[in-house]
Amino acid sequence: MTRTFALLSALALLGPVGSYAQTSSANATITDPASYVDVFIGTTNGGHVFPGATLPHGMVKVGLDTDSPGNQAGYDANATFNATGFSQLHDSGTGGGASLSNFKLWPLPQCTSFKDCTTSLASRKTLRKTLSDGSPDDLGSPGYFATNLSTGVRVEVTASRRAALHRYTFPASSREPRIIVDITNDGLNSNTEPVVKVDPSTGRVTGGARFAASFGPGRYNAYTCVDFKGDGYDIPSISEYGVYIGDEPVKYSTTFTQLYSGFVSEMGALIGFPPSSNTTHQPTTILARVGVSFISSAQACANAESEIPDFDFDGTWQTSRNAWNELLGRVQVDTQGVDKETVDLFYSSLYRTHIVPADYTGENPNWNSTEPYYDSFYCNWDTYRTLYPLMSLHDPEEFARIVRGMINIQQHEGWLPECRGATVQQYIQGGSNGDPILSEFFVKFHEHAAALNVSADDLYTALLVDAEDQPDDWDLQGRQTDAWKQYNFIPSDIYAAGGAATKQVSRTLEHAFGDFAIAQVSKLLNKTDDFTKYSQRATNFVNVWNANISLPGHPDIKGMMQPRFASGQWNYTDPRHCSVNDPTQSTCYLDATNTDGFYESSPMVYSQYVPQDTARLIEMQGGNESFIKRLDLIFNDNYFDVTDEPSQQIPFMYHYANRPGLSTQRSREIISRFYNTTVSGLPGNDDSGAMGSYAVFYLAGMYPLPATRQFLLASPYFPQISFFNPIFNSTTTFKANGFSGNPKDGKGGNVFVKSVTVDGQPWKSNCYLDWDVFTQGSTVELELTDDITVTCGDTADALPPSLSTGGYS
Repeated sequence: MTRTFALLSALALLGPVGSYAQTSSANATITDPASYVDVFIGTTNGGHVFPGATLPHGMVKVGLDTDSPGNQAGYDANATFNATGFSQLHDSGTGGGASLSNFKLWPLPQCTSFKDCTTSLASRKTLRKTLSDGSPDDLGSPGYFATNLSTGVRVEVTASRRAALHRYTFPASSREPRIIVDITNDGLNSNTEPVVKVDPSTGRVTGGARFAASFGPGRYNAYTCVDFKGDGYDIPSISEYGVYIGDEPVKYSTTFTQLYSGFVSEMGALIGFPPSSNTTHQPTTILARVGVSFISSAQACANAESEIPDFDFDGTWQTSRNAWNELLGRVQVDTQGVDKETVDLFYSSLYRTHIVPADYTGENPNWNSTEPYYDSFYCNWDTYRTLYPLMSLHDPEEFARIVRGMINIQQHEGWLPECRGATVQQYIQGGSNGDPILSEFFVKFHEHAAALNVSADDLYTALLVDAEDQPDDWDLQGRQTDAWKQYNFIPSDIYAAGGAATKQVSRTLEHAFGDFAIAQVSKLLNKTDDFTKYSQRATNFVNVWNANISLPGHPDIKGMMQPRFASGQWNYTDPRHCSVNDPTQSTCYLDATNTDGFYESSPMVYSQYVPQDTARLIEMQGGNESFIKRLDLIFNDNYFDVTDEPSQQIPFMYHYANRPGLSTQRSREIISRFYNTTVSGLPGNDDSGAMGSYAVFYLAGMYPLPATRQFLLASPYFPQISFFNPIFNSTTTFKANGFSGNPKDGKGGNVFVKSVTVDGQPWKSNCYLDWDVFTQGSTVELELTDDITVTCGDTADALPPSLSTGGYS
């Protein structure tokens, strides 16, 4: 989408956007990677991406809300949906209900009188102006968002970590500009116990309410503090003020508190301002500074005052952009011979991996702690596979803070967080997927953990609690450990108190991988007995493998993951279940009535989901040729679901059968078919950056194995790509020798890796790299060919490691 929204201040700050050609020569440093970020990718058609203003992992995410049914992140790029407000808190890429969207501000340029202003959400909403192509007149970049409303008001927003700054430019015809501060309308219309207060001398609005979590049973408190200032002129005093309920603003009222449970009434404040000029020839611009807190309104005020003390919009925006450029600039690509869309897709995907989880440090209402506090884990099941391994490559310090925050949650709540939003627990999707996240950190950075203030003892304790102790409600935290330890799988018929009897096969596979991850940590800590125990438990996936089940219509595709009763007797789920080939058109989403044993994917996909021991899986499926045949069928018959995280590694699994060329082509076909830079350029929810990090790895020519020191290897979409790691103070560079571009359809081309050298020396495998390559700051040279039949190499250690064959170091 081309956006030509004319903002002089935007053009001044976004000057480098036009400098693409200056960074297209070989080995040139990209100094403004934010200029390649399109924040609108995936903002319609189910992507649920947040395009507003935020810092990397900032708590405040300020942006436009619409009345779209797909407004989980507030915004929808479809211009037919009305704008309803500019709220301060959002998640990004999630499913579930519309989360957060708290404390909407809204400009009213024309009311016949104060009491006649339309303050309710339904009556005030309006369309945005549109461009010639029918798209909304919106502009966004990292740290900045703007739109032109059909009422003639221009709105711009930027953010610090816990505060937002809005700039409302009213048309010259607006002689009584007013701004609504909406206290009650979150994304779910769920408020109770709202409070609003107006200071009649300054116009400061404070308030808060209690709201519902979007993906769980909890409720949370949130508070705000809003101050106003004229931009380019002094406001001697506010001209009007008052509290409203629904569409009834009461002039000069200053406070209102209401307790109700119908979630119907709307409440907030309406503030009026004198125009900037007594003539009708000048627009009026009002700055609104909005602090947010989960503690109190007083803390919301303190957050705003400390982070944006002088209402400096351009300065706040520039600070944010600088932070984004420093972070994104740690990953450099050579753009020579690469189309601009690919570069934009790469940096836009990298950008989305740093929106959540969010740094709520200082805003934890549940206990006092000096440790970092992170929120918006929505959910670990989505993100552990690719998002955190990507952080390992270029952002380990933030990763360490996230890990510290997760450990601190375990210390106070009993188990590692799984799915969390707005300070409350939400529903678990898979297993205890905090385990591979902590293990990923420790396997990569155990030698630096103490320097990063991560306690190895506390980290290991948190892992063992997940592995051994059963919570009261395993739908919200922890595992169904009693059954797991007794049966070595999760039986279909164990209905003990503690959670829903669902997803038994999926949870068995997730728990097995979680125990594998714990085993890798225990090995590093020289806990030999634990290493043996958890390595053995990591093989429990075999206990849900039924060798006698075939895919209907394909008797040669034999052996499936299947549900099983506690007695050992097999239950049955059609291998086509929850795929596009399912004759019953069932889904496997989070549902207490979902008793088929699988979550969000089919048995056909889950029967390929053993990332810790693919060699054993190949053996169970009858060898390399049978394994490849099954992989081909998964793709050719549309069992592969790019929107579903258990599918993510499947394109790279040909590596384990010594056919890495097939992996390279499959992964490239996926990028070609499912990813682009349009507003509908994602194949589904971005899942809190899971799909963004997935795309980054594919474009970089790698796929990670979480909680290990290995990365599966393909070829990058660039002649050169490098990762700077600030902990090691080292840069690892990949050079694709023979790079000649990227085939549009992902098929063929000079893209297959026939040999690898590291720092000039031949590497043992064409299929994977070890973590040492990144700690040392190596140069990795890939010799490319157009021969898709390339192999991993000739030696025994050329194949990627598996638990049953060894190689994990």
